[in-house]
Amino acid sequence: MIPLPKVELHLHLEGAAPPAFIRGLAQEKHMDLSGIFDDRGNYRFTDFWQFLKVYEAATGTLQRPEDYARLTTAVLEESAASGVVYSECFLSPDFCGNRDLSAWREYLHAIREAADAAERDLGITLRGIVTCIRHFGPDKARQSALCAAETAGDWITGFGIAGDEKVGRPADFAWSFDLAREAGLRITAHAGEWGGPDSVRAALADLRPERIGHGVRAIEDLALVDELAEKGVVLEVCPGSNIALGLYPTWRQHPIGQMYDRGVKVTISTDDPPFFHTTMAREYDRLAEAFDWDEGVFRTIAQTSLAAAFCDEATRARIAKTLEPA
Repeated sequence: MIPLPKVELHLHLEGAAPPAFIRGLAQEKHMDLSGIFDDRGNYRFTDFWQFLKVYEAATGTLQRPEDYARLTTAVLEESAASGVVYSECFLSPDFCGNRDLSAWREYLHAIREAADAAERDLGITLRGIVTCIRHFGPDKARQSALCAAETAGDWITGFGIAGDEKVGRPADFAWSFDLAREAGLRITAHAGEWGGPDSVRAALADLRPERIGHGVRAIEDLALVDELAEKGVVLEVCPGSNIALGLYPTWRQHPIGQMYDRGVKVTISTDDPPFFHTTMAREYDRLAEAFDWDEGVFRTIAQTSLAAAFCDEATRARIAKTLEPA
């Protein structure tokens, strides 16, 4: 394991739930989720769309704020074990209280309490990005955006969109993003994973994010790659996720290396780590092996990640000290 402190910007909280954790919750609630696990107890899916169904089935066990508090603790323990010192996670009011503001506040309070305890005990700092679900449609996205706007502050610091990129258009969600931006939230958007370069262009034009989740298929349009580099748009790249889902056959063929070489601000994240059998430590190790990256490259990427983090300047300065060479 490359022994460096790490900054992660693209992590779905529910998607980071260890399978054993979800099985335990299912047993407590007398729910039969055997169909979503394979013979080894791992999540079972064959493509991205089945992954979404398994994800949502697993999330069905998370029914109370206390469940999310326990989940947060479990996820941050895993992240800290990989050397992560700062993390941002995607949270959806669709799953936390069914977009009811009062219930959302209760879930958020429980998550934040668990995050504060992990910061005290494990030295890892967490911030939340409210995320609407694209395939749930624009109307539900507006409700999620209202929840985000009402709880924006020093802990809920961003707004984004995830889900099936082939459903709808970024422009359909512009109202939600405008509301979130007016509330002071920083903006990110999933694009360029299952949609091609045009999906990245559409997200940039219609949602005006400063970060793009994934964005890797921009590599199919080198003019777009150079535009991303020139404008300083940050890509939240999740190589292990892309490879596990079949976007690229091997680590060496993943475009993160080419994008880095062309001056794009790339960062490294795990997306939904137990689904894709990865950790931040594994991402670093496999990238070092694939591209001969040394500690200097990973320190640069960590600094890029921290500069792009959706946190206040005092937090950024505190985390920066942990990234300094010993």
